[in-house]
Amino acid sequence: MVESVEKKWYVLHTYSGYENKVKMNLDSRKESMNMEDFIFRVVVPETEEHEVKDGKDKVKMDKTFPGYVLVEMVMTDQAWYIVRNTPGVTGFVGSHGQGSKPTPLLDDEVSLVLKRLGMSTRHEELDVNVGDTVKIVDGAFTGLDGKVTEIDNEKMRLKVNIDMFGRETSTELEFNQVDTEI
Repeated sequence: MVESVEKKWYVLHTYSGYENKVKMNLDSRKESMNMEDFIFRVVVPETEEHEVKDGKDKVKMDKTFPGYVLVEMVMTDQAWYIVRNTPGVTGFVGSHGQGSKPTPLLDDEVSLVLKRLGMSTRHEELDVNVGDTVKIVDGAFTGLDGKVTEIDNEKMRLKVNIDMFGRETSTELEFNQVDTEI
């Protein structure tokens, strides 16, 4: 059986209402079974819904695809076994049964879904801490330096304060829009 050595995105089918539980279980299992080099991001596609109740603005998270979870992984026999045997997972979408490995999502499909969730398709580590200075290499503020004020590893975004016209201005950037080498 040919194994993929490239990380790709796959869709898991779960029991409805168990999406967040599956994410927790899978994140826990990848650590306890030392699979961090094969199982990467686990995403429950959700959108924020605002509603006003009793004069108060309430934020509610709605599942974009109820009963489904996205997982970024390298499809090895062991990773495949661990993921499909995670409590709450009923199987992979795109698997034809009889032990056949599932088909990964196309890059365009992944890009579209993650972009709608405000996430990047590229998962890169950014060696930066709050208080560090970074150079902006992409976007409207290209060429400027800024001080990191917040880091969101899940969405791969950070908030940076830049000096603009003598005033400190905050901007939100993706990891791939900054360089730590100044």
